[in-house]
Amino acid sequence: MAIRFSIFIILFILLGLVEAKTPSPQIKEIQSPAAENSGEPNLFTGEDGSVFLSWVEGTKETGFALRFSRLEDEHWSSPELVAEGRNWFVNWADFPSLVSHKNGLLAAHWLAKSGQDTYAYNVHIALSTDAGKSWRKSFIPHSDGTQTEHGFVSLQPWKNDQFFAVWLDGRNYAKNDNGDSQPPTNEMTLRAALIEQSGKISQEVVLDERVCDCCQTSAARTENGIVVLYRDRSSSEIRDISAVRYQNGKWSKPHPVHQDKWEIAGCPVNGPAVAASGKLVAAAWFTKTFDRPTVKAAFSTDEGITFGEPVTVDDGNPLGRVDVVLMGKNSAVVCWMEATEDGAEIRARKIIANASVEPAFVIAKTGAARNSGFPVMTRQNDRIIFAYTQPGDSSLIKTGIIEIADIAVIDN
Repeated sequence: MAIRFSIFIILFILLGLVEAKTPSPQIKEIQSPAAENSGEPNLFTGEDGSVFLSWVEGTKETGFALRFSRLEDEHWSSPELVAEGRNWFVNWADFPSLVSHKNGLLAAHWLAKSGQDTYAYNVHIALSTDAGKSWRKSFIPHSDGTQTEHGFVSLQPWKNDQFFAVWLDGRNYAKNDNGDSQPPTNEMTLRAALIEQSGKISQEVVLDERVCDCCQTSAARTENGIVVLYRDRSSSEIRDISAVRYQNGKWSKPHPVHQDKWEIAGCPVNGPAVAASGKLVAAAWFTKTFDRPTVKAAFSTDEGITFGEPVTVDDGNPLGRVDVVLMGKNSAVVCWMEATEDGAEIRARKIIANASVEPAFVIAKTGAARNSGFPVMTRQNDRIIFAYTQPGDSSLIKTGIIEIADIAVIDN
């Protein structure tokens, strides 16, 4: 009996020592550049290491404004205006973005109404060639002209001062105007186009003829191309995550990241996230298998052609709303929202390519309702920058930094 008791004490002490080696990382809050009544944050890190935060503010004068700021050490620069308007479509899950190219070339997108119907709106893209000091007149990347839903955009810089735009396109919900009696098919499509610095649009193409109606897309640049993740939709209403790749001037056929076999007769408004460096790709997504909500993550070592077996990331009661950044040659950090007794928490966890996970840590407390939006992350050198919407009577964007060295260390 004494020997068993001694063994128990030793194990208890060892477990305590292991726990002591993996403390929660310190999150340093950065004063947000956004004013009150702000939301829909988005983050992007350029090839030169510059970090951009973009967001939407409600204004009395113009209705809505898209603004952005650059991270300067541990401070945000003064906000700069991209565009503003009263006819914008502003939605908690379908948020604008801003990405950078070389030589001060920027691209930003937002959504504006095209008709009276609730979901009649277009994607608008504007370019700046002077690092955001001035912006050219916006243009619409889709050529259909229908008063239907167009949104959930992913922008990525490409070669020769070009950008790729990927979006969900609802033109098949419109009545057929070609004189025949065919009804609309009521199927959302995934489309893409190449955008020149001049604003010229080319290579507009259908990537998938039937996808989930209102889940975010996510795109990342790989060593030889671009990989796009989105929620697919089969004829039997299986809505798993699929990937499609652009390489050698061509788009691949869609293929599943993993066959979760989630059957749902409606959109969960919960898209995937993808990050890439060279040939390494990390994917994170929300799903339900056997009626259990789950956040999963998986790695690819061949630019998204194949993905390994996923790991479970959440703590048992996730809301989803995921994002992911790569940390090293075989690890990533995934963030998501986890439901709690008094609302929700934005949590994060390091995952390793050998299917192991590190302890989760809390980024911030938040609410579970839609007005808490989607948390986002980006990596800059040896730190990760977070942004999220703090809900309330007047919502406000919050931002912070975590040093990668403070996250539980495993050899990368």
